[in-house]
Amino acid sequence: MSDRNFRDIFSGAALSVFGLWFAWFSINNYGRGTLENVGDGLFPAAAAVLLTVFGIVILWSGLVTVAVKSDFRFRVPLFIVASVAAFALLIGPFGLAPAVVATTLLASLAELKTKLLGLAVLCMTLCGLVYLIFIVGLHLIIPMINWPF
Repeated sequence: MSDRNFRDIFSGAALSVFGLWFAWFSINNYGRGTLENVGDGLFPAAAAVLLTVFGIVILWSGLVTVAVKSDFRFRVPLFIVASVAAFALLIGPFGLAPAVVATTLLASLAELKTKLLGLAVLCMTLCGLVYLIFIVGLHLIIPMINWPF
């Protein structure tokens, strides 16, 4: 069993356990309702069941595949966490567009394979999609640009 992919085994088991716990919690503490009259807990329970299924798939693939030696680079999770933190810190004082651009730029630093033109197109596309989804579609009151200076 020493050649098994323990990273997938442990992460799949963790996802399955968290999914089962969240499904149990949402079913017991929120109203499920019916499909015609959806309750507060139906979506969290369905998402938790889906998380459990994904965890079981990852766990199974870790049991049946052989582990591949890979190096862990601290830079990747560092920039991903920094991008999420930048979004949280920038959305209030600067608005949605600068927060999305900063998040995209920081997340792209996790891998150095990104091209500058592709990154600019991605930033503009994400800002447009965020505008269409949250401002136009959902009618949320979030300023796109809130320049505090």
